[in-house]
Amino acid sequence: MRHRSRNVLRALLALLLIGVVFAAFWFGLVPQRYSPLAPISLEDPPSWFIDPRLAALRHDPELCRAVLRTPHIVATPITDNVQPNGCGWTNAVRVREVGGAEIGLEQLTCEAAAALALWVEQDVQPLAVSMFGSRVTWIEDMGTYSCRNMIGNKRWVNMRSQHSLANAVDIGGFRLENGKQIRIRSDYKGSGPEARFLREAHMRACRYFRVAIGPEFNEAHWNHLHFDRGIFTRCK
Repeated sequence: MRHRSRNVLRALLALLLIGVVFAAFWFGLVPQRYSPLAPISLEDPPSWFIDPRLAALRHDPELCRAVLRTPHIVATPITDNVQPNGCGWTNAVRVREVGGAEIGLEQLTCEAAAALALWVEQDVQPLAVSMFGSRVTWIEDMGTYSCRNMIGNKRWVNMRSQHSLANAVDIGGFRLENGKQIRIRSDYKGSGPEARFLREAHMRACRYFRVAIGPEFNEAHWNHLHFDRGIFTRCK
């Protein structure tokens, strides 16, 4: 009986240790120099362990500057702005171009910017070329930083949105090099190639963002895709 109790205790301690290690990587608390994983790269995009490698950027401005490089992204570091009400940002950048497409993002965390760059360059651009024979030249930004709580569900009224930390980005649509416009509000729920493009691009974003939700999630997202790198996970 005593031997069995010891085995149970050891198992619980092992599970606790695994949980602590997982949480350390999940919250980006493991400095890159101590990580067994190679740094995230926009030059040589990874196929495995993308999420913890993105999370390693969270508290590492030096690594951020090394990763966010042209021609994959045009990004400029901005001063930290932490507010006592739970809003503000740290280790964030201003983004003017991502994956060869123009965009205007005033505040976005480094890890979310890297995730956006990977998504656009590795998935959105090839998808646009294969379906329409034209690259994306402009992405409609519908917001990054906003000091507010979550919306769309009464259970979330007292929870800060990832927008309040500049850790989220809302995408409203795309313009292609041939002039074609594709928008969430008018095309996402259709049946044509535009709808298929948007839905496929949405699902592919789940590789890089922990939350990737759109019109099928709730009415609050009827006209945009919401991507964030928060603590929750949802792809719908």
